[in-house]
Amino acid sequence: MRVKGLHHVQLAAPPGSEPLLREFYAGVLGLREVPKPPELAKRGGVWFRGDGVEVHLGIEDDFRPARKAHPAFLVDDLDDAEADYLLPGYRRIYVSDPVGNRIELLHPV
Repeated sequence: MRVKGLHHVQLAAPPGSEPLLREFYAGVLGLREVPKPPELAKRGGVWFRGDGVEVHLGIEDDFRPARKAHPAFLVDDLDDAEADYLLPGYRRIYVSDPVGNRIELLHPV
């Protein structure tokens, strides 16, 4: 068996945080919300999709944000952000989503 690709990244979020997640993942990052299958929708959370990326945010009652583990998204621009060049070939910054999960944004240079 060999890995052929990545289907999605799952992050956790606290109960009731879906509106904040929509503001960030759709409003700031420009991902579009996709409906969850009915049986999974009962659990809460929200899913987003963009070109070549899918992020699932699942509700976790005993939520603790991921502060080290993180997804890294390729972006088309970092504007005037205070970014570093520590990863060869990329300008990058770290941000936190509204519930405290670490997110890396990468722009190829």
